[in-house]
Amino acid sequence: YVNEIHSYPLNVEIRHTQTFDAGKPPTDASGGSITLEMRQSLVALPKDPMRPRYADPRAGFFTVERVNYGLDVQKAATETFITRWRLEPSDPAAYARGELVEPVQPIVYYIDPATPTRWRPYVKQGVEDWQKAFEKAGFRNAIVAREPPSRDEDPDWDAEDIRHSVVRWAASTTRNAVGPSTVDPRTGEIIESDITWYHNHMRSYRNRLMVETGAANPAARSLDIPEQLMGETMRQVITHEVGHALGLPHNMIASSSFPVDSLRSATFTRRYGVSATIMDYARQNYVAQPGDGLQPVDFIRHLGPFDDFIIEWGYRRYPDAATPEAERPRLNRMLVEQSGPMAYRYLPQYLSGIDPRSQTEDIGDDPVAASTYAIANLKRVLPELPSWTATVGEDFSDLSELHGEAVSMWSRYMGHVVSLIGGVYVDPKSTEQSGVVYRAVPGSEQKRALSFLAANAFSTPEWLVPTAITSRIGPVSTASAQAGIVTQLLDPRRLDRVALSARMDPTTGYELAEFLSDLRRAVWSGAAPDDNRRLIQRVYLDRLESLVVPPPPAAAGAGGGGGGAPARTPPSPLVAPINVQRSDLPALARSELRAIHVLARGNATSAPAGVQRAHWHDIVARVDRILEPRG
Repeated sequence: YVNEIHSYPLNVEIRHTQTFDAGKPPTDASGGSITLEMRQSLVALPKDPMRPRYADPRAGFFTVERVNYGLDVQKAATETFITRWRLEPSDPAAYARGELVEPVQPIVYYIDPATPTRWRPYVKQGVEDWQKAFEKAGFRNAIVAREPPSRDEDPDWDAEDIRHSVVRWAASTTRNAVGPSTVDPRTGEIIESDITWYHNHMRSYRNRLMVETGAANPAARSLDIPEQLMGETMRQVITHEVGHALGLPHNMIASSSFPVDSLRSATFTRRYGVSATIMDYARQNYVAQPGDGLQPVDFIRHLGPFDDFIIEWGYRRYPDAATPEAERPRLNRMLVEQSGPMAYRYLPQYLSGIDPRSQTEDIGDDPVAASTYAIANLKRVLPELPSWTATVGEDFSDLSELHGEAVSMWSRYMGHVVSLIGGVYVDPKSTEQSGVVYRAVPGSEQKRALSFLAANAFSTPEWLVPTAITSRIGPVSTASAQAGIVTQLLDPRRLDRVALSARMDPTTGYELAEFLSDLRRAVWSGAAPDDNRRLIQRVYLDRLESLVVPPPPAAAGAGGGGGGAPARTPPSPLVAPINVQRSDLPALARSELRAIHVLARGNATSAPAGVQRAHWHDIVARVDRILEPRG
């Protein structure tokens, strides 16, 4: 049944309730049904379509696509346009002379009346921080934030009216913020957007500030982060989400433009923050060490040179270009002939973790060095968590939560290093640009990464579970987090890329057989493994078994597209499905199992009676079962 319908000049909003038969409803199983409230929006597209701008895979924008059968080419050609707002100069002649002018219609965001008063200035700043970037494109005051009119001023004003974009404050326990938009599929014109900040997202940043920066940032050593620091953090999140609503996707490679040691410089971080773009998932500066002299604001991200570049690339108008096609040579030159403080780079998110420069939550140009600094800070933070989370009259729930986040961050730092192994650098180019597109991470760097993991991930990090914490929150093990690192290293897609790196560069590559041998020695060293190492070794066997008897290969093109773009098979061989059974992986896995079998039999003979001897006998039996299954 229809709950309600609201009609506005350019849109109709419908809410209705639907009840379905359900074999396994999430609640009230005896009812055998599930009821959902659904919503549809019907939007009138502009009568005069905006002039589109062609997309370029080297430039980070969300896109729309259409197959144009009217093009004079010998195929059914797809046109891809970026998504952007319609900004037109109020004084075209002055704009053509290179002067800054205001747009005919600026991008306007209204601040949700539900936003707490103390946070409204930071929300407004988060929106209007983009004004400086738009000046690079020739527009002054291109984007503004306003309070909504009162009932007396405009009794018909409604946030559901698509003529009004709103930064909404959601009373929700969700820990997130989002920046979606409504787009004209014909041209890519952004018609409207609603940014949503979920109230509980402050909890995410309170925790991350403490865990990642507390060692060097005294302002982050409390469950009640000072208003200025929390407000500045919130401001940058709003700026990030507005960036999405301006057409910009995540750009995870941007943080690798900064040398790791520069992130310890107060002068550098004051100017650039932690990444070259606000659109990176580089949130806090976990590299800076005590004594580096950074102020609280220096630990968080903000707009960077990449944002200036990409806004100019997407939004600058070219009055002398008669058609979208005529703009393309100039846009190409912007990408090829850059002159900024650092070269703009963009990679789509499906390559995140394949190119180790493009990773979520990482900062700096060297994952090993950055993670080394991060661990040094975590070792300073862990002993302080009981005092930093203590509240009179409360239990240790906050301590448990913050400790869990610390372990998760440790795992993430290890994962950043894992990405070097089997990593491939990808630098998209047009055909007139020199140099290669794909380069394997040198074998020496892959070996350096494995040595780091052997020292930090395979050996039990006792410091992560200090008695001062576990005696208050209960026993905690890092074994599953450590085993997750082994699982990543033995993922067949990563192993395939290790083999690929040796084929791409036979001189400096890392042979797959050599990597597996090195990994085996790192995981299976020592005749008396502790509890965690024994679990890791069992997971190791599980992963080898999955290579010997792999699941059926995934269908080609499986997986979804990125936000804002239609789902399609990514145009890269690095993400193609792998037929493990037809590869060298089963043969190499059997070879490794045989080597482990010899090792385990020897250790079973010499190990003392008890769990150690039982473990090695169990390993022998498990390998026998994998290599010679019965029935």
